[in-house]
Formats: sequence, structure tokens, C-alpha cells
Amino acid sequence: MASITKNGWKRKGSYTGFLYILPWLVGFIVFQLYPFLYSFILSFTDAGLVGSYHWVGLKNYSQLFRDADFYKSFSVTFAYVFVAVPVKLIFALLVAMMLSAKIRFINFYRTVYYLPSILGGSVAVSVLWRVLFLRDGMINAFLGKLHLPPVDWLGSPDVALYTVSMLAVWQFGSSMVIFLAGIKQIPQDLYEAATVDGASKVRKFMMITIPMLTPLIFFNLVMQTVGAFQDFTGAFVITGGGPLKSTYLYALKLYEEAFRFYNIGYASALSWVLFVVLMILTALIFQSSRTWIHYEDGGDK
Repeated sequence: MASITKNGWKRKGSYTGFLYILPWLVGFIVFQLYPFLYSFILSFTDAGLVGSYHWVGLKNYSQLFRDADFYKSFSVTFAYVFVAVPVKLIFALLVAMMLSAKIRFINFYRTVYYLPSILGGSVAVSVLWRVLFLRDGMINAFLGKLHLPPVDWLGSPDVALYTVSMLAVWQFGSSMVIFLAGIKQIPQDLYEAATVDGASKVRKFMMITIPMLTPLIFFNLVMQTVGAFQDFTGAFVITGGGPLKSTYLYALKLYEEAFRFYNIGYASALSWVLFVVLMILTALIFQSSRTWIHYEDGGDK
């Protein structure tokens, strides 16, 4: 009798747990899993924004390799990722090192430095970024005060992508917080031993801080790379993909095909190609991590 009652309570507990996760589960199926799978089906059709559609097989995928804008957007996006992600991670780590110091009002400073991550992806901040970097904007006005020539931040194909990338770098707060948490977990005994051995601050940073943070560097690298490949707002609002498509990111290409030209089937194919590319890049990062990730217990991945 006792075992029956016990089993009944276990079943009741499992049902209760299921009820707790049911809202999330429904939301995941309706708003993520179903659109994810449905877009795969649409990628084999000539679907538009409205109306009926027909099965076209691999036509959308074969069209990709004849689309010059597809190659252009991919090359621009790779350049954007290779500029924005490393600079963001380096900047986040350096700021985290500064904010790990024990000084007055340190919590206030941490909050201030985190704010860009909350605001940076918004349309309003992208508009502000555009105003700041106009030919007669505040940045060039400041350069003029220093008797430096103005820079065509948004009108030059050689500079515009870096201008958009700086907006992504400015949103370093989430990586900074992760690095900051990792820095606080590094045993102080290591630094004390290095001090006794006469190691400089730079050597401590390179030989202790960096190796101990490699798991977090790996995590931030994967997350920021995936996010950067999907960045859209900055390029769309600041430059619209110009000049001469020098900031024509892949997400902007996908958006135009879906909501400007109403080629939903083709846009779905674009999204699945991006998914495959991200899977391959993530796998490569995971594979390379075996050679450079260090864990506190002395083991490697």
C-alpha cells in the first residue's frame, strides 16, 4: 500500500512538473519548432508572401549559386564577423579586467558599461549611430576640433562596414559580464605565486588570466559568432546595405528577398544555407577548441 501511494505521488509530481513547463513547451513548438520545420518545406517551393505555392524541388538552392548578391552578401558578412567578433571579445575582456578592481562605486560602473548591450540592438540607437557618423555629424565635428580631416564614415565603401561593425562592438556588455564572473573565480593563489616569482602584470595576464578564461572565451566566441551572422538592424538602418553593397549583410539579403520581393521560398532556402554554414563553423570551433581550451582541473577538452 505504501509503495502504491509513493508511486502515485511520483506520478503526480511528474504531472505537476509537466504543467509548469507546458507554457514554454507550447511556445517552443508553435513559435520556434513549427516555423523552423515549415521553412524547410517552403525552401522547396515557389511560395510568395500570400497565395498558393507549388513544389519546385531544388530550384531555389540551385538559383543561389547563380545569384551574385548571394556571394556578395556572404563575403560582406564574413568580413563583418571577422572584424566585429574578435574586437568585441578583446574589448569585453579588457573592460572586465578593469571592472574586476576593488574601487568605490564599482557596481555603478558595471551597470553603465552593460547598458549598451540592452540598448544597442534597437532601431533608435541605430538611428543615433547614423546621425553621429554623418559627413557633418558629431564624430567629424570632434575630429575637426582636433584639426583632423573628416571621414566619410557612411559614404565610403572602404569605411562603412567598419562603422557598422563598431555598433556591434559597442554591445560588448553580455560578454563582459561573463568574463567578469570568470575573472572572479580565478584562484588568487596563482597570482600570488606569480608575484613571488617576479612575473609582471602582462605576464600574469597572458599566463594565468587568459588560460583560465579559455572556456569562457570559447563560449563567447561561439555565441557572438552565431549572433553576428544574423545581425540585421545596424546595416538596415544605418546604411541600407550601401554604399555599393559594402554593408550588404546576409540577413539584409534574406530580408529583402522575403519582404521586398516576396520570394518566401527563396528566402527560406537562404535561411537554411545560413543554418548549415553556422553548423559547420560551430563544429570547426568545437574541433579547434581541443588544442587551446584549458580547464582548472588540468584537463583539456
